[in-house]
Amino acid sequence: MGSLRRIAVIGSGTMGNGIAHVFAQHGFVVALIDQSPDALAKGLAAITKNLDRQIAKGTLSAGDKKKTLDSIHSFGSIREGIKDAGLIIEAATESAEIKLNIFQELDQHATNDAILASNTSSISITRIATATSRPEQVIGMHFMNPVPLMKLVEVIRGYRTSKKTVDAIMSLCREIEKVPVEANDYPGFVANRILMPMINEAIGTLFEKVAGVEEIDTVMKLGMAHPMGPLQLADFIGLDVCLAILNVLHEGFGNPKYAACPLLVNMVQAGQLGVKSGKGFYQYSPGNKELVVAPEFR
Repeated sequence: MGSLRRIAVIGSGTMGNGIAHVFAQHGFVVALIDQSPDALAKGLAAITKNLDRQIAKGTLSAGDKKKTLDSIHSFGSIREGIKDAGLIIEAATESAEIKLNIFQELDQHATNDAILASNTSSISITRIATATSRPEQVIGMHFMNPVPLMKLVEVIRGYRTSKKTVDAIMSLCREIEKVPVEANDYPGFVANRILMPMINEAIGTLFEKVAGVEEIDTVMKLGMAHPMGPLQLADFIGLDVCLAILNVLHEGFGNPKYAACPLLVNMVQAGQLGVKSGKGFYQYSPGNKELVVAPEFR
């Protein structure tokens, strides 16, 4: 029988290590799982760096940092890492095929009562649940980036997710000091169904030369009180992720209003993905905190 005090996280990237960080900091025992040793090392280094930032801000003690890191155990295989876990959170690449394969493996090796959650930002939880024999125990937990700072968790109820599973996850989110918001399983859920068309429209506004990158972002920051402009936010999320989510919305609803702007498609095909690639609508270089518009948009 799995214990909800024992959490397994699949994937040690930005979202996965953030999720592991938060649960470990709140006293949970966490297994961080990634088949890549380098990715695991980077994930643990990111957690350490973020804990050090908390210490510098005076919100965490050195003793709490040690307790948090001691609560995280790294594994290179799913089968080994998910033993006795009551909750397993998949935070792998936003690909339906990858997630379906992972959930099939989780279903084979997880304890019978374990809850299987996905951090997907747009892929159907109902579809993911079809890879398992326990659809009533499959749920979406869409954390926001950066996980240690952002309070929201979208809790997505699949078509066959049980009330018991939803109640357990809502309670668990509050225990780690997050604010859970329940949503039903339709393309994009709530956050991305609203956010991605706005980002796509901002890209379209740039594509049609209505205004430049800085002008578009300034209008949304100063006129609508957004903390970050939509083009900068798209860079932060990753333009490939934005495109993938828009494709899910377009395919799911069959509505042309969700069709990705040609500029976004071209940028992704060219490998210009935002912060992760060093260039998107802005250009990024190590140590430079000032936003610089990419040369082709100046």
